[in-house]
Amino acid sequence: MLGSTHGTLTTDFRARVEACGESPRTAVHSSAAPSADDAVPLDVSGRPLHADVPDLDRFFRPESVAVIGASDAEGRPNTGITRQLIAWAERVGARIHPVHPTRPTVFGLTCHASVADLPEQVDLAVLLVADPLPVVEELAETKVKFAVAFASGFAETGDAGAAAQERLGAAVRSSGLRLLGPNTNLNAFEKFREDLDGPAIALITQSGHQGRPVYTLQELGIRLSHWAPTGNEADLETSDFISYFAEQPEVGAIACYVEGLKDGRSFLLAADRAARNGVPVVAVKVGRTETGARMAASHTGKLTGADTVVDAAMRQFGVIRVDGLDELQDTAALLARARRPQADGVVVYSISGGTGAHFSDLATEAGLTLPTLSQAKQDELHQWIPDYLNVANPVDNGGHPVGDWRGRKIIDAILADPEVGVLICPITGPFPPMSDKLAQDLVDAAEQSDKLICVIWGSPVGTEDAYRTTLLGSSRVATFRTFGNCITAVRAYLGHHRFTTGYRSPFEDAPRTPSPSYRKAQALMRPSQQLSEHAAKQLLRAYGIRVPREQLVTSAAAAVRAAGLVGYPVVMKASGPQLGHKTELGLVKIGLTSASQIRDAYRELTDIARYENVPLDGILVCQMVERGVEMVVGVTQDDLFGPTVTVGLGGVLVEVLHDAAVRVPPFGEDQARAMLRELRGHALLEGVRGAPPADVDALVEVVLRIQRMALELGDELSELDINPLMVLPRGQGAVALDALAICR
Repeated sequence: MLGSTHGTLTTDFRARVEACGESPRTAVHSSAAPSADDAVPLDVSGRPLHADVPDLDRFFRPESVAVIGASDAEGRPNTGITRQLIAWAERVGARIHPVHPTRPTVFGLTCHASVADLPEQVDLAVLLVADPLPVVEELAETKVKFAVAFASGFAETGDAGAAAQERLGAAVRSSGLRLLGPNTNLNAFEKFREDLDGPAIALITQSGHQGRPVYTLQELGIRLSHWAPTGNEADLETSDFISYFAEQPEVGAIACYVEGLKDGRSFLLAADRAARNGVPVVAVKVGRTETGARMAASHTGKLTGADTVVDAAMRQFGVIRVDGLDELQDTAALLARARRPQADGVVVYSISGGTGAHFSDLATEAGLTLPTLSQAKQDELHQWIPDYLNVANPVDNGGHPVGDWRGRKIIDAILADPEVGVLICPITGPFPPMSDKLAQDLVDAAEQSDKLICVIWGSPVGTEDAYRTTLLGSSRVATFRTFGNCITAVRAYLGHHRFTTGYRSPFEDAPRTPSPSYRKAQALMRPSQQLSEHAAKQLLRAYGIRVPREQLVTSAAAAVRAAGLVGYPVVMKASGPQLGHKTELGLVKIGLTSASQIRDAYRELTDIARYENVPLDGILVCQMVERGVEMVVGVTQDDLFGPTVTVGLGGVLVEVLHDAAVRVPPFGEDQARAMLRELRGHALLEGVRGAPPADVDALVEVVLRIQRMALELGDELSELDINPLMVLPRGQGAVALDALAICR
């Protein structure tokens, strides 16, 4: 026997099982991230730079399993669960040990009265009890590796439940075991088909039912290797399973249904590991709207996070975000099984000109590249396709050639083009025998080609032999039922391989020691205060960001002298620690060109400040910078990811158009430039209506310096806003005309 028998523990266990009527009720969520091992390299803010990969082999393939609260009494909820666990243990070759304080046997197996009575150290304990906390404490003494808690009533129910979940999480962390749940289900113990081969999909869901569409892909011949229903994630979370699955050789893609992320940093580290291993992660993430976010929180009790930040972070680390469960299953299936593309070019091939044109419009709008086939290739295709039909791309064969030997010749000729990486054939409806022959030719060609062939079978019936047998029977052809899902999956497939080719982890370049700029900046920080514009600009100067020539003055005479030094024309602004939007209060004067204007402006600014009861540290006399593109660059603190960097159109446009892009540090120059390309107003930086191109290199440099500031100051800097950052014509730099900084 393992451990020692404590009578009080055994009595408490009996009372818990009997009181809950053997019906699992539920558990807890801890928002704390797993502690990093001392050997793991840390960044400048003390955060780990590598994902900790948990060894989950014994969770998915245990040698011994304890079912605590097991039952074989008809009508009891635990009975069905116990029966399923016994069948699962038999499939995976595990010894199973029922535990119940009052039953000598369960389904003919010897039943043990308590955890302390288990005959061997078990790998996995399944807790069918209402309150898992005391059982976790018992399990700690027996050195159990993993536990699963089905009980509900934790963070998803409100503050009291969240507190209970935190207690459970703390007990788990001190116990040494790893816990799945609470508020999870039996999905990890499903029966997976073993007659399927090829790369598999590993599935992670926070709501078990939402994984059913992916699970049923097995009926279409697509292999599924694992299912992790994470529930409330008091301990094991989505990130742990992503990191683990990314290391499994049989996993070709990871499909996730995520309601809320437990820890943003852990998620990015896991996504980074998957990207380094070339394993695609496809995710449905709830919370695009306020309604969705509210429902997600009520379900799992998690912080959903600002969706714009979540979306940007996923793109930044290569996670493919899709909207629907149908997109999740189709995209994950394609990415799991398709070989690396040899080219980005997509050719649309159909028996109908209308079908080809329609699909090509949608594909081009979605960003797929449809190259015009060379004249030589078009001439080759016209050997088998009438001359009056368009074969430039899309390729319209007119129908008849697919019914004989010409059909395969056309497909092979298209695939032979070095610019073509994907051939897509939309078949809008069955038209036998033509559609049957076309489907077979596509399947046969796919078996002999390294290039991806996709088919959209548009029939709403789906019972046709060409679909059920020919297309679905092929492991090389990717078959879809809708245009939209095909386009989404192909775009993800090409994008994933572009992203991972030559991928370098941004964490590799994250600063590990503070820079001299950080030491200068720390001296300027004022905890829990907003800095004046003058102090905020000093903070920027500390990080090498250019600001206008300016002087802070406290008299009209000093203002006149300062204007002479700065150089006319000048801008005068009130500067104080409580000033935000100065323009609305009339505390900015621009285009001043004489000493008399300076004196008048000084008196007016100070009078307004006294009237508004706004304390000042002085009046700024600033160089006037007029010509350039106004941008905004800033730092905010996200509840999930910590400091984030934003860049967008500045001035009043930031409030009117909300045209901004976000990234989570660390990131490199490529991501900084990608942020600019995402802006709807990106053309302004290239020069419009005769304006010269802006100094984009200087703007990128500012973004990277602000990122360094965000990393080094961490949560000391609650918010930073440079608006406007005037980006001057190419080669002339960028100047921060105004800045706001709030210290935490």
